[in-house]
Amino acid sequence: METTLIYDGTFDGFLTAVFSAYEMKLKAVVIVNQQRFQQPLFGTTETVYTDQEKANRVWKGLKTKMSSNELRRLYYAFLSEKPTVEHTLYQAILYVFASKTNVASDYTNPHILEVSKLTKNVGREKHRMEAFVRFKLTKDGIYFANIEPDFNVLPLIKNHFERRYADQKWLIYDLKRKYGIYYDLENVELITLDFGDDFDPSKTDPNLFAAIEIEFQQLWNDYFKSTNIKSRKNMKLHIQHVPKRYWKYLSEKQ
Repeated sequence: METTLIYDGTFDGFLTAVFSAYEMKLKAVVIVNQQRFQQPLFGTTETVYTDQEKANRVWKGLKTKMSSNELRRLYYAFLSEKPTVEHTLYQAILYVFASKTNVASDYTNPHILEVSKLTKNVGREKHRMEAFVRFKLTKDGIYFANIEPDFNVLPLIKNHFERRYADQKWLIYDLKRKYGIYYDLENVELITLDFGDDFDPSKTDPNLFAAIEIEFQQLWNDYFKSTNIKSRKNMKLHIQHVPKRYWKYLSEKQ
């Protein structure tokens, strides 16, 4: 009989569910994020509560079977949020633990191969977010940027911005997932905000942003227009380097 393990959507919660599957000696397992859970017609369900000790035990066990780069792939793939990612990761982990040698890069296994593909997609999105994030100075003296990435890459870009902008307060907010990372000159923490229905992330609202920021936006737009030589425009190449879905983050595209 199939057992559905419901977890809280966190990576540690997923690892706890993996531990529970082994602990309960389950043969047929479905691990599902509580946000996507739908009551199955058959089988049983169990709610798994995140247990840091159990999650650490699974991670420690994986460390003995995989390289650090291969472990990173598991985390990157998890952040893809693909509806089937829990099944892919669970089957990959079963395969890794069942082998006496390191098979975490055995791409003949469909689940290991899928983890690698998801990792590449998430890694590409991470680098693009690091390149295309544009900050705007608020009246509170905080540099604010909003993003809506295809994958949940906020945890992956945190270190990049903490190193690059260590001398100023900043906030990067994921509008799609409704949480952000805030740096207060000392620490980075996760926060949630309520922008309201009237918030338009594509506009530099004078009620929210500093006057100097609005002036800078206008100057930058004017500069971009003045240096844009129409006869040399290659839109196909431009879109290849800066896909249209990222234009909403760029001041010069507004």
